[in-house]
Amino acid sequence: MIRIFLLRGLTVLIATVFLFKLLELQVVNTSYRTLSENNAVLEIADYPERGFIYDRNGELLVANQPAYDVMIIPKNASPFDTLSFCELTGITKNRLILNLKKARRYSKQLPSIVVNQISKETYAKLQEQMWKFDGFFIQKKSLRQYRFNHSANVLGYVSEVNTTDLKKDDYYRLGEIIGHQGVEKSYEEQLRGTKGKRYLQKDRFNRIIGPYKEGEFDIASVPAKDIYLTLDAALQSYGEELMQNKRGGIVAIEPATGEVLALVNAPSYDPSILIGRQRSSNYRKLANDTLAKPLFDRGLLAQYPPGSPFKTLNALIALQEETITPKTIYRCNKGHYYARGAFMECHCSIGTRNDLSSAIYQSCNSYFSNTYRGIIDKYETPAEGVDRWKEHLNSFGLGNYLGYDLSIGRPGHIPGASYYNKVYSEGQWKAPTIISNAIGQGELLTTPIQLANFTAAIANRGYYFTPHFVKKVEGDSIQRRFNKKITSIDPEHFEVVIDGMHKVVERGTARIARIRGIEVCGKTGTAENFTRIEGETTQLTDHSIFIAFAPKENPQIAIAVFIENGYWGSRWAAPIASLMIEDYLTGKVKRKWLEKRMVEGSLEEEYAKPVSGQAFTINE
Repeated sequence: MIRIFLLRGLTVLIATVFLFKLLELQVVNTSYRTLSENNAVLEIADYPERGFIYDRNGELLVANQPAYDVMIIPKNASPFDTLSFCELTGITKNRLILNLKKARRYSKQLPSIVVNQISKETYAKLQEQMWKFDGFFIQKKSLRQYRFNHSANVLGYVSEVNTTDLKKDDYYRLGEIIGHQGVEKSYEEQLRGTKGKRYLQKDRFNRIIGPYKEGEFDIASVPAKDIYLTLDAALQSYGEELMQNKRGGIVAIEPATGEVLALVNAPSYDPSILIGRQRSSNYRKLANDTLAKPLFDRGLLAQYPPGSPFKTLNALIALQEETITPKTIYRCNKGHYYARGAFMECHCSIGTRNDLSSAIYQSCNSYFSNTYRGIIDKYETPAEGVDRWKEHLNSFGLGNYLGYDLSIGRPGHIPGASYYNKVYSEGQWKAPTIISNAIGQGELLTTPIQLANFTAAIANRGYYFTPHFVKKVEGDSIQRRFNKKITSIDPEHFEVVIDGMHKVVERGTARIARIRGIEVCGKTGTAENFTRIEGETTQLTDHSIFIAFAPKENPQIAIAVFIENGYWGSRWAAPIASLMIEDYLTGKVKRKWLEKRMVEGSLEEEYAKPVSGQAFTINE
């Protein structure tokens, strides 16, 4: 009897334990249910179409085209016919093995790309065979489609996220797309939108049979925003045509707004080569070209002494500091003795007497050496003088990154007292020691966009707007970010300098830049080009520089052109700038003879020489 009760009691106890365990598995603990659902439900990202990019006039520059990636969730995969898979997708077996290993290392639960950017034809064939490959699925996405072959340096490109991207932002997953360089990078958040999620039901053959629970748990994506650039696509294209077979940069700015009308980098490349399966190999070719450097944006990154265009700023500073007036005259004897036995050569004739306006259009070294010494010597110590001079230059945006909306740049260099105290020791230097600053040489460094920006400030008679590349983001206003900056120079001091710049074009070194019916104001410069060979300084072919704005009154364009190994300012830089101005202001170029010379002209022979170097600038 006792045995019967014990047996019944034991049976009840075991049944109770099983009951509670089943209750826990099926009701309390949902992990097994989730695991089961994960095998039958596929979670995929829902990517919004990337935002379109337009130029300032509404011309479509960048759109999208459909593409398909073959994805895998490693934990859902089972052994499959690799030979058949490779034949269907066009991938090699070695690459397949490597991609599968990479996917497992990244995550066994999250999807990874195994084969990217398959064609529509491959997609159609593979779709019918997907039931053979457990854990695999096809995900639709979009690739960039470039409507023009220019502006690569401004637009940037998109590619798969790398490990650094993944660490910086947990929004992304392996295989997803992110903007690199240019506008694609700076405005990534607006251009990408926000991805959502979709849940799809699979049958026992791993085939997708429809949305899970009619999309009840789907999360909608947030559409991307379209972007309108400040660039004028026609002007940008024309600039790149003019810069064929040359190296250098063009930066054009609308003075009234700070909007960048053109940022030409030469040599450039067709942005469409950085999409598709050949993107990586094409990128390596560009990156490995260490001579032409097509990926190096010279307009934003190249730092050179500004040369003679810098004389306009020294003139304005001297006027503000009241160390000269427009009528101040200095005598020139083909140069300037600034110390015993130290002579700075000039192109003026012996006995030339220049006022400020004529000194600008004749680019007189003697005049600006005296002018610079007057600025520095006004103060009790040279240190005070040079720091005051530096403050004025900083107000024009020199010596800093300007704050534009692309992610790359260089600050240039405006030396102050602390710098010279380190170089020469405190109290051991004076104005003659650093007299090269008078003519834009010495330790001064500027980028082409800084040259264009201070030209815009002169055109505006004392102010500029932060240069920027995006005019409008769909549904948003960005103008508030690019405020007006006032220079330290009073407006009344600009007219005499502008008059001198106008005479540079009318009767000075840039007569080639004259345009009938348009008053152009400019300043040429020639940059001596030196390099070190076996420990010795060797001079190479000079660089060509020109800054300009037009018209003289109510200016609509300010421009800086820099041509490496271009000899002197009026040979290449001034004509190219002049053609850009004419094209932008009139919509057509009448001087076809000059256009033909610039388009067909080549400096490839110069670049084929075995050495090249950085620039040290003298006047023209």
